[in-house]
Amino acid sequence: MRPIAFLTAGCVLPGHPDQRIDSWEHDSELGPMTAACRARDIELRPVVWDDPFDLEAFEAFVVGTTWDYTDRPQAFLAALERIAARRPLWNPLPVIRWNIEKTYLRDLAERGASVVPTLWREAADEASIAASFDELGVDEVVVKPVVGASAWRQARVRRGEPLPPAEALPPAETMIQPFLPAAASEGEYSFIFFDGTFSHAALKVPAEGDYRVQSMYGGRTRVHQPTPDELAITAAVLDAVDGPLLYARVDLMRGLDGRLAVMELELIEPYLYPEEGPGMGEAFADALVRLLDARD
Repeated sequence: MRPIAFLTAGCVLPGHPDQRIDSWEHDSELGPMTAACRARDIELRPVVWDDPFDLEAFEAFVVGTTWDYTDRPQAFLAALERIAARRPLWNPLPVIRWNIEKTYLRDLAERGASVVPTLWREAADEASIAASFDELGVDEVVVKPVVGASAWRQARVRRGEPLPPAEALPPAETMIQPFLPAAASEGEYSFIFFDGTFSHAALKVPAEGDYRVQSMYGGRTRVHQPTPDELAITAAVLDAVDGPLLYARVDLMRGLDGRLAVMELELIEPYLYPEEGPGMGEAFADALVRLLDARD
């Protein structure tokens, strides 16, 4: 069998002292991937990205559930650089470098994608946040770190109200977006692709009284049947990216103008919603085989 490493994080594995409460998503995703790969003569083996491992033991590497990379992004990139110098890596290292900072949204907007309006600031300080209300023309904003995931150190701030404590705000470079009421009502749409081919879609809705759609905050998901217009939007987003993509997740949310806009383009370690895509494992494995064979 062809040995392929699936890079993951120690915090999603059983027995870890800081095991994530959403670690079940790692199991839910990896199970069908592993089974489908095995049927195609591929051994997909989990490897913790910051643990010692034998790079030579694997034919290629897939960046999987590395859900702690935001704690040490430079160490994460350095580990991937060592891998990419010796073995195929998906998604490719240049794509990961570009996608790791959410300034990629600015690039997508310049390439014609409809993106949620965003301000880019050096820090989440009082002056920057106070000015953002008038700059965006809203009374409520969401403040996010430029490098972050799973709503980590993300804050919803209303005009005239005290700021959250510093430890609840982004620690460094910051992006500020208008709060979109659709986040709390309609939810967020995720469209999953493998090797550029659409696989399935999910609608993520938050718990009552919240706006965050992640499962760790009580968010729920259900199958979404995309419209032709939605697929056209997501395809245009992927067309703006250079390089082969083993997987991609395009997240859309309805903006203040009533139109769907890009909230995120996840190319590093997105959850791929296997519950909403029963054929996810097979689609992943087929895409992996195509990319492997293209290099032979």
